[in-house]
Amino acid sequence: MARAGLSAERLTLAGAELADEVGFDQVTVSALARRFDVKVASLYSHVRNSQDLRERIALLALAELADRASEALAGRAGKDALTALANVYRDYAREHPGRYAAAQLRLTPEAAAASAGARHAELTRAVLRGYRLEGPDQTHAVRLMGSLFHGYVTLELGGGFSHSAPDTQETWERVLDALDALLRNWPEGGTEGRG
Repeated sequence: MARAGLSAERLTLAGAELADEVGFDQVTVSALARRFDVKVASLYSHVRNSQDLRERIALLALAELADRASEALAGRAGKDALTALANVYRDYAREHPGRYAAAQLRLTPEAAAASAGARHAELTRAVLRGYRLEGPDQTHAVRLMGSLFHGYVTLELGGGFSHSAPDTQETWERVLDALDALLRNWPEGGTEGRG
């Protein structure tokens, strides 16, 4: 019989909170059972195993990020939209480092199809339409933006920029200025003829 008050949703949220406190890699069914002061077996009627729990946290994080991004992008275009989207990812990672890490989890094809991942792609592509990037160039730009946002945030959270000046906020703003300039002046051409 399921313990009163426990549900998959409650366990997912508690797992997300635990991830923010101790790191996503430390989230297991056992750790969650200790948090609720219950036996591990009592959680298996709500989650299949630690991987299922981690996947649920990833889905929660992706949905939260997509909701924030959608709200932040409303009515914005060009550099204003680019900056808003970038700040959503950076702010979320700073507020919820464990959830942010969860959002990077490689999902099964079924889970990915049911996730907010498609919303993230569409929101990013909406920003790029303001730069008149389409087709393969848009895909290249999506990948560049994801790499830049995730790389910067990961290095910043890991303390990679904490031992030098200027301030990371100043660098972030300059990086976004440079990204905006690149997107406005996207190079023409493809890979034909390159060997």
